[in-house]
Amino acid sequence: MKKILLVFLLASFSCLKAQTEYNVKDHYNKQEVLITMRDGIKLHTTIYSPKDTSVKYPILMQRTPYSCQPYGEDQFRSKIGPNETMMKEGNIIVYQDVRGRWNSKGVYDNMRAYIPNKKKKEVDEASDTYDTIDWLVKNVDNNNGNVGVWGISYPGFYSTYALLSDHPNLKAVSPQACIGDFFFDDFHHNGAYLLSYWRATAVFGYMKDKPTKESWYAFPELNTQDQYQFFLDAGPLTNLDKYYKEDNIFWQQLKDHPNYDEFWKSRGIIQHLKNIKPATMVVGGWFDAEDLYGPLSTYKTIEKTSNNYNTIVMGPWSHGDWARKKGRQAIGNVYFGDNISEFFQDDIETKFFNHFLKDNGKGESGLPEAYVYDTGLNEWKKYDVWPPENTAAKSFSMGQNQTLGEIMTMQYSYEEFISDPKKPVPYSEDIKMVFTPRKYMTDDQRFAARRPDVLVFETPVLEEDMTVVGDILAKLQVSTTGTAADWVVKIIDVFPPDAEDFEETQDYLKMSNYHMMVRSEVMRGRFRNSFENPEPFVPNEVTPVNITLQDVYHTFKKGHKMQVQIQSTWFPLIDLNPQTYVDNIFKAKKEDFKKQTHRVYNSSKIEFKVLD
Repeated sequence: MKKILLVFLLASFSCLKAQTEYNVKDHYNKQEVLITMRDGIKLHTTIYSPKDTSVKYPILMQRTPYSCQPYGEDQFRSKIGPNETMMKEGNIIVYQDVRGRWNSKGVYDNMRAYIPNKKKKEVDEASDTYDTIDWLVKNVDNNNGNVGVWGISYPGFYSTYALLSDHPNLKAVSPQACIGDFFFDDFHHNGAYLLSYWRATAVFGYMKDKPTKESWYAFPELNTQDQYQFFLDAGPLTNLDKYYKEDNIFWQQLKDHPNYDEFWKSRGIIQHLKNIKPATMVVGGWFDAEDLYGPLSTYKTIEKTSNNYNTIVMGPWSHGDWARKKGRQAIGNVYFGDNISEFFQDDIETKFFNHFLKDNGKGESGLPEAYVYDTGLNEWKKYDVWPPENTAAKSFSMGQNQTLGEIMTMQYSYEEFISDPKKPVPYSEDIKMVFTPRKYMTDDQRFAARRPDVLVFETPVLEEDMTVVGDILAKLQVSTTGTAADWVVKIIDVFPPDAEDFEETQDYLKMSNYHMMVRSEVMRGRFRNSFENPEPFVPNEVTPVNITLQDVYHTFKKGHKMQVQIQSTWFPLIDLNPQTYVDNIFKAKKEDFKKQTHRVYNSSKIEFKVLD
């Protein structure tokens, strides 16, 4: 009898699930159109319109270099729109292949430069956005005349670009994990080339000569899954030319433009964000290994240059986690809370778009200026301004005997280490051949602290909570026996001995004394004074190197310690610096790579702000 009852309950549950499971095809019509741009180029555009026409709907658009798949008016995505709630509520959802990608015509330009004063036939992503919106509001049935744009990562860049279109029907934009500048996002950090992104060069570097619904590029075939060993064996960057020939345009551009020249400057979007009119909600993850500079810089720039509705949301996410639904939110070994992405989707993102697209922006949105997550206390906080105003400045000195504290060492002293390009410091103990490493952003740093080529400075056990907000400035005083060096600074939360493991903690680790990386950054030393005009170090001469680490919102709890690690290699996250100055590291030769001794003087310090 019990067995029959169980079978009946399971069958009933399956039937109920089938009845309640949402099918896009049941609720939306799909059409595919080619929208003609002002220069005659036609862009593939997919439009999902609600079958229920009893009300008019806003248009929500995403422009992407990653394809509108699946193609065919009888082929439907399983989910559409920014989130499931907005899909079920009903919106006209539009996807577009950007110029030169997939099923759109034209020539692709990676991070196409913005043209401020365009003449009649001149085009950029802003004009393509304008022309698309103009066509949609005039030709798509049952729209209410309000348009919103959203996107994550590269589509986030196109979302930011949409702000420059100046179309009067564009009312709300949410750039999420948005690329701001390829010299500081994704492929570079402060001029250091992110070697871990090398495989992604295949995606952006190969051109196509006609519209296609199939992939036209392929990743290099490698003989190992050990990323560290692969790049160590490869040696100088010139040896990677055998994988990417001259037909990979982006690889050639990377090699030809090692400095922050006009090529990179023109492709940055941040400097063009002035007098923005549409409501803007910038979204990012505190542990986004790909695009952290972009969201923070986008929000701060708009805040300074515009008088629009401008807000920011930063959660305990890696790249794009907020668009997924999962119960437990964790990055690597560290757990941050339950249903955080679902809360964002339902109570922040949906509320933002509905307010401006369905309610026409009337009344208050109900959202704060800044929704930020404390990654130490695991709590959401709301502020009227970011960074918050109720803060106090702090400065910790890197003193003798590896100490970190408010008392500066008066005696002239230093810590030194030997940096050997043949034995670089890995960025993690867990390195795989991945498209983009993610979990290293919160990884345990004990393995690095125990290396002789990593300097460690640490506070005593904290007697009270210390909440660090905003950016962190490392003001280093350094010297090297060579003429070139990279400087990597990591801010670490050292857990107490009685810290308990999480479900996500890897079997070989314990959270007891875990060294959680909170923030890290690299400065390619040649760019210490100018990203445009690099310069060598004078051997053995004490030299200032300042490194701005991106914003944090993290409480170092009572019983924990703050730690700073300094190193000169971070492999293969970034490429190897030869430590001998050459004009272009992409063209360095094997004999240029030399072992050098680096010093960090005890007059070095970090500056940050804490909540009062």
